[in-house]
Amino acid sequence: TIEDDGLIQDWSNDIVFMNPPYGRDIKHWIKKAYYESLKGAKVVCLIPSRTDTLYWHSYIFNKANEIRFLKGRLKFGNSKNPAPFPSAIIVYNS
Repeated sequence: TIEDDGLIQDWSNDIVFMNPPYGRDIKHWIKKAYYESLKGAKVVCLIPSRTDTLYWHSYIFNKANEIRFLKGRLKFGNSKNPAPFPSAIIVYNS
C-alpha cells in the first residue's frame, strides 16, 4: 500500500512476488528488487517486456538470475482486452 511503501522496506530475508506499478516509477522497483537480492531476498517480478529501457540494461540484463518472456499478451482479471505490451518474469535469487 502507499502507507507501507515497499520501496523503503527491508526485503533481505523475504521471498517476494512483485508486480510493480507499470508507469515511470517501475525503474525504482526493479532497482530495489536487484539490490535486495544482493542482500539475500528472492524476488520474482512480473513486468512489461520493455527491453529498450535503461532499467532493463542497468538491472536486468546480466544481473537477473532468470528472464522468461511470456508468449502472447496477458489478460488481467475479466478484461476483454489483453495488455498492450508483452510481459516477462524476472527472477533475482542471489
